[in-house]
Amino acid sequence: MTTIPSPATFPIRVLFCIGITQTFFDLPTAGQAEVFAGFAAAFGDLEGRFGLKLLGTLDDDRIQVGQSVGHPFTSYILAEVPDLETIVKVCDQLRQTPVGDYRLWRYARIETRIGRPAFTESPHG
Repeated sequence: MTTIPSPATFPIRVLFCIGITQTFFDLPTAGQAEVFAGFAAAFGDLEGRFGLKLLGTLDDDRIQVGQSVGHPFTSYILAEVPDLETIVKVCDQLRQTPVGDYRLWRYARIETRIGRPAFTESPHG
């Protein structure tokens, strides 16, 4: 008989869902460039800064135009993280990253979906 390990023994699989708000689109072009620089600072080197394993990214900005008020979001980051605190730290990047006189969360929002690898993947990697 095969024993399947408890899901709690796996790293947490997280889908970070990032939506751009209307305040971003209200900015002049130079202001939008400043927001993009903020995103690069906030989400650059997530593996090195937070110890997560980046599995993939997706940016839907080519075929989705305008603000994201919910699903579908604009950008996604799929990662495995060691614990809930790491998820909070990544989400906090919107609260902490300065963009001019504001923080990044003025121009974007973030939500997460938390789970484990789907049944189509081997539980042992």
